[in-house]
Parts: sequence; structure tokens; C-alpha cells
Amino acid sequence: MHLGELKFSFRPVKKYGARHLLSIITSLLCISLSAQDNYEIQVYGAETQAARSTMFELHSNVTTMGFKKDQNGVIADDLAWHETIEVTHGFTSWFEVGVYLFMSANRGQYGLTYVGDHIRPRIRVPEAWHWPLGLSLSAEVGYQKPRYCADTWTLEIRPVIDREYKWFYITINPTLDYSLQGLDHHEGLQFSPDLKVKFQVCKQLAIGIEYYTGLGPIRAPYALRDQKHQLGPSFDLDVFPDYEINFGYVFGLTPGTERGIVKLILGRRVEWKKKKKSFTVVAGH
Repeated sequence: MHLGELKFSFRPVKKYGARHLLSIITSLLCISLSAQDNYEIQVYGAETQAARSTMFELHSNVTTMGFKKDQNGVIADDLAWHETIEVTHGFTSWFEVGVYLFMSANRGQYGLTYVGDHIRPRIRVPEAWHWPLGLSLSAEVGYQKPRYCADTWTLEIRPVIDREYKWFYITINPTLDYSLQGLDHHEGLQFSPDLKVKFQVCKQLAIGIEYYTGLGPIRAPYALRDQKHQLGPSFDLDVFPDYEINFGYVFGLTPGTERGIVKLILGRRVEWKKKKKSFTVVAGH
């Protein structure tokens, strides 16, 4: 779907579907979210997983230049290797649920260690509404061990706004983070907007720029040196229709940010077809 081809026209939507979609949006907004930090480095698009299909993803990240000393009881992440298993299932054309399992291997450790897990329901504006922009909203909640994250229980509200036009695509994630338990609980809502712009250079390859931030509490943002700003190139390969490949490198731009992270996302989509009902006719005697 090319969002640039959509017109500013709205078709009637069944009251049942619209009413239930709006009720879910309201519920998500009533939930007050810290993000996965360097475990799942990704700027979301507005499109959700298709109904009756599941995406299996492996997020692999290596911090090539990170913090060499423990901070607030959190283990140093220099040369840390992070793995995240993400499974997302589409229940309707506009509603999906994703679950995450975080693992890490740090200096002095052998093999991957369990870090935590999250769950993330997400809804989108249905295509039948013919909006000129893609729009979705997710709420992600989960736990991380205190040795790996100073905030053990976190919540994230992530609106997604995107637009595609021919060979150009842009998506913005004005994310809100909230620490339910941990170091930053008293800080309240924090603002962490992310941005991705990409250009389709050929059918199989898109080259983009990804920008990640962590500005601090909405009521009193951190000083620039303490904020998190990461910027880097990304490459999306579309070699097979049911596979996802994304890789890139992000550079830290402030002292409060890891200086370099290599990231790789591998995904496999599986469609679950409905079983056809079969009838057996038994002839009478």
C-alpha cells in the first residue's frame, strides 16, 4: 500500500468496528511507559500484522562502544551482545499483539542470560477509512532484571505516524515512557521521539536514516549532555515476500549515549490459513 496514493475521502465504517476501535484507543491512552533501550532498536511503521498471520523476529545488537563502568547498579554494556526474540500475531486487519524475550551476554559472562520480557498490544486506523496518513498506537509493558535496567517495570505508549510516496517513506514515533518501578519512577512521563526516513533505491533495497532520542521528563527535560541521541544508516532488504531483513549502525551523539551499536533484524512471516470444512455423505441402506 502506498499511502501517497490515498485520497482525502472517508467511506462509511460499520458502527460496531469503529466503536470498538475507539474504545481500545481510549483504553490505551488511559494507561500511563521505559523502552527496551538497546535490545530492540527499531522505528515502527504504522502497519500492523495481517489477520491470521504471525511474524517471528530475532533482534541482534552489539554495543561496539558502550559504557565501561557500571551505572546505578546496571552492568556495563561495552561490547555487550543483546538478543531479543519477538513474536507478533495479527488478530484482525487493525489489531495485533507482540511479545518479547530479552537476553544479554556481557563481559565476564558465558552465554546469554535472561533479562526480561514485555507484551505489546497495538491498533491502527483501518485502511477502509482511507486516511491520508498511517496511524497506529501501542502500549508496551514489561519487566527487566535490575542488574540490566535501573527501571524494573516499565510502560511505553508509542503513537506511530507514517507516510509513503513512491520511493520515499517517513515514520515518526513520538514515544512516551513511564517507569512503573525503579530509578526514574519519580520523574513521571518521559519523551523519547524516534524518526526514520528511507529511500527505495531498487525493488529489493531501501536505504534510510534512523534517529533515536531520550529527552528526559516532559516537565523538566535533561540537559543536552545527559540526553540520549543516536543517529545512523539502515538498510532494508526485501528479497523474499515473507522475510524481513534490516541492519544498520547507530552512533551516539552525546556523552549520555553509547557511542556505537551494530543492529540486525531477521524476520519470518507465517500465514495461518483457515481449515476448509469437509462433509461426508453416508448413503442410507
